[in-house]
Amino acid sequence: MTLFEELKRRGLIAQANHEKEIEELLNNESVSFYIGFDATADSLHIGHYLVITVMKRMQLAGHKPFALLGTATTMIGDPTGKTDMRKMLTPEEIEANAGNFIRQMSKFIDFSDGKAESVKNGDWFGDMKYLEFLRNIGRYFSVNQMLTAECFKSRLEGKGLSFLEFNYMLLQSYDFLHLYKTKNVKLQLGGDDQWSNMLGGTDLVRRIEQKSVYAMTFTLLGTKEGNKMGKTERGALWLDPEKCPPYDFYQYWRNVDDGDVMKCLKMLTFLPIEEIEEMESTMQGAALNEAKEILAFELTKTVHSEEEAVKCREAARKVFGGGGASDDMPSTSVNEEELTIIDLLVLTGLAPSKSEGRRLVTQGGISVDEVKIENPNQFIRIEDFVIIKKGKKVFHKAVRA
Repeated sequence: MTLFEELKRRGLIAQANHEKEIEELLNNESVSFYIGFDATADSLHIGHYLVITVMKRMQLAGHKPFALLGTATTMIGDPTGKTDMRKMLTPEEIEANAGNFIRQMSKFIDFSDGKAESVKNGDWFGDMKYLEFLRNIGRYFSVNQMLTAECFKSRLEGKGLSFLEFNYMLLQSYDFLHLYKTKNVKLQLGGDDQWSNMLGGTDLVRRIEQKSVYAMTFTLLGTKEGNKMGKTERGALWLDPEKCPPYDFYQYWRNVDDGDVMKCLKMLTFLPIEEIEEMESTMQGAALNEAKEILAFELTKTVHSEEEAVKCREAARKVFGGGGASDDMPSTSVNEEELTIIDLLVLTGLAPSKSEGRRLVTQGGISVDEVKIENPNQFIRIEDFVIIKKGKKVFHKAVRA
C-alpha cells in the first residue's frame, strides 16, 4: 500500500488540485512540502496535531517537511472561519508562540540532519517594501475572484472584512512562491478550510515561474453532527500538559461519541489501518468502549508519553470499574474529584448510555443547580453533590433532566 493510498483509506484527504499528479509525485520522488502554522497561541492544539500526523506520515515515507511558522501572517490574522478579527498580538508574543510550536512539534517530527526544516515567514516579509510587494505580487490577484473565496464570504456576509485581513491570501500565496524558489518546495498541505488560500499560492507560482506546484487539504476534525472536535468547557484541547492535563486529554477521547471513534482511530493514531478496519467490522454497541479506550490510550501515549497513558488508563478504570465506563452498567465507585456531565448522567442512571446522555445535553434537557448544561464534555465537580444508592441504581439529586 502506498502512502497516498493509506491517506485515502484513513479518510484524511479532502481536496487536491491535481490528485493523480500528486499521487505520482509522492510515489516516485522525495518531495519537499510545507505546512503553515500561524502562532496565534502559546501551544499547539488537537487540530494542529491532525496535520502534524500527516506531516509525520509523509516524513516516514521519505518526504521532507518544512514547518512554516507564520511570524508575519500572524501579524495580519487569517479571517478563515472567524466572525470577527483575531486578537492582535505583539511581535514578541508571536515569536514566543512560534518557539513553543517548534519545541512541541519536535516531539513528533525529526528535525535532525536536515530531515525537516522550520522556517519563519517574518524572515522574508520583514524587510519587504509594501509598494514593491503590490507591484510584483498584487497585480496577479483578481479582487473579483478573491471575493468569491470561502475564506472571505462568511465575513462579507457578517461583520465585514478589514483591508488588513484582505491581504492575508496574498501573503500566504507568496509563502509558497518563496519556498518554491528557495527550497524547491512543490507541495503545500493544510486543513480543508485553507483551500482558497492554498490555490492562491499554486496559481501565483504558475503565473510567475511557469511551473506546476500542488496543494492538498485534509479533512477537518469534526463530529458526525458537523461540529468542530477538540473543544472542551476549558477551551481547546491543547497539547501542552499545563493547559490540558493528560487525564483530561485521555478522558476527552474516552468519551467521544460512538459514531466518531473509528474515524478518530483512522485519522489520529498510527495503528495499522487493517487493525482499525477489523475493529470497525467487529466492535459494535457496548464493545465500542474498548475501541474508545484504545483511542484514548494511543493518543495520550503519542502526545504525552506511554507512562502518562498507562496512568490515565488505570485512573479511569479505577473510577469506572475494571473495564472502563460501560454504557450498560456504569460503576458507582467514584474516587476522582470530577467527571464529565456525560459520565455523571450514565453513572447516576439518568441516561441509559453515553449517546443518550449526549443527546439530552445537546437538546438542552440537562441542568445542574438550575444552570443548563450545553457542552457534553463539561466537567462537573462531584464533591459538590450527594450520591444516593438504591439497589443497583444511583440517584444524584443535584442533576435534573
